[in-house]
Amino acid sequence: MRTRGGSGFAGLQVACVVAALCLLLPTGSRAQLQVGFYNTSCPNAEALVRQVVTAAFANNSGVAPGLIRLHFHDCFVRGCDASVLLSVNPAGGKTERESPANDPSLRGFDVIDAAKAAVERSCPRTVSCADVLAFAARDSVTLTGNLFYDVPAGRRDGRVSNETEANDNLLGPDSTAEILIDGFGKKNLSIEDMVVLSGSHTIGRSHCFSFLSTNRQRLANGTISPAYQALLEALCPPNPGQFTPNTTEIDVSTPTVLDNNYYKLLPLNLGLHFSDDQLIRNGTLAPFASAFAANETLWKDKFAAAMIKMGNIEVKTGTTDEIRLNCSVVNPSSSSSTAGVIEMLFPAADEVATSS
Repeated sequence: MRTRGGSGFAGLQVACVVAALCLLLPTGSRAQLQVGFYNTSCPNAEALVRQVVTAAFANNSGVAPGLIRLHFHDCFVRGCDASVLLSVNPAGGKTERESPANDPSLRGFDVIDAAKAAVERSCPRTVSCADVLAFAARDSVTLTGNLFYDVPAGRRDGRVSNETEANDNLLGPDSTAEILIDGFGKKNLSIEDMVVLSGSHTIGRSHCFSFLSTNRQRLANGTISPAYQALLEALCPPNPGQFTPNTTEIDVSTPTVLDNNYYKLLPLNLGLHFSDDQLIRNGTLAPFASAFAANETLWKDKFAAAMIKMGNIEVKTGTTDEIRLNCSVVNPSSSSSTAGVIEMLFPAADEVATSS
């Protein structure tokens, strides 16, 4: 049977090609993240990531706060798409990881690379770097806080990483309460989410340039303990703008345990950063900080929920972008191979007529 303009089969060919090309278009809303996303395609994915993170943590407990922060910094720039892991910007220029907000303080890249390699050996081209990072952050929470939560997965990896976007989206340690509220709000995170996630500062370390200058101002207005500031001054070089590898614990009481002591230290004027101290100086934020200081179970329950919520920021799903093979670089261009696959599946009309 023929129709105007060619055979019925040829018309079907055109329709199929259009449908195939449509599947290659960005479809971020086509699918949603789900718990157990890899149950069939790579059932041991989470276990493999957990093994690598656990081994790294046994060698250096500092990898746990590093991985949690790496996940946070990924999600706040272009969404949770592993763009922070890229060491090369395909469009040219500097990447997110080269931003002053990330370099030299961001760490954990080697652990993610090792976890991704383990997963690739078991399930090639299946598990995204963004999901590996989300799993690794959750495992870090479990190792330091004895807190487990299921991670919805199905993220895709982005192909863009830009230093300027990191500078514009990542919040600094000198942020006021208003800046913090606005910055988290832009990511659809509530004021309570912001105070909850700030509690991740109960583990980890910070460089001198992140706190020394603003803390001298805090000393003058009585919002930091003089004894605490004296300890920090002894640790850091006199010039706050001078780079030094020196770091100190953010939580001076239990620096390797994910607990609610972070909130208990704030009323004692022992918050390391200006942004930490803001949680008790602002009338809207202070009640949340007080509630979490009084009830660790409450905070941990909300922390798990907030981590899941953060992990959903602007995710790419379905066929959007790619499953990166190497987390530090985008995949080689596949445009030619894609065209070849379409040509093989949908040969030209004259070829079909010849073969039939």
